[in-house]
Amino acid sequence: MSLVRWNPARDLSALPSDVLSMRKEFDRLFDSFFHGDTTDTTSAFTSAWIPAVDIAERENDFVVKMELPGVAKEDVRITMQEDILTIRGEKKQEKESKGSEFHRIERSFGSFQRSFTLPASVKAGDIDASFSDGVLHVTLPKAEEARPKQIDVKVK
Repeated sequence: MSLVRWNPARDLSALPSDVLSMRKEFDRLFDSFFHGDTTDTTSAFTSAWIPAVDIAERENDFVVKMELPGVAKEDVRITMQEDILTIRGEKKQEKESKGSEFHRIERSFGSFQRSFTLPASVKAGDIDASFSDGVLHVTLPKAEEARPKQIDVKVK
């Protein structure tokens, strides 16, 4: 008697076609979720966009850098309320398809909003923002009471 390795895929051919199509749909779902390999342009990979942010604290200010490739500066709004910085905007989808047939669309688009609570008070009137090479730079100067103070120690 010889041993034969069991292959579950071989036994699937005996299943009804609706069960096979359901299995294929599950395979497609898991492949697209774990590998990002999807042809469905309405999937979560193309509908949600959250720009990456770096926030650094220096002695006199905070610096926020946000990656916004493909976003026009007119489509970005920055607000400061109490100690919460909010950056919102929109990356618009390109509509030019004249003479083009898309085989894959992976670039994300849509509205975004990011809010950050800062650990110290800032001078809201002195906030500076610039936009260069797809990166938004926001400098938030600390309020005087939030800056570290040096106290001289007297020896008696």
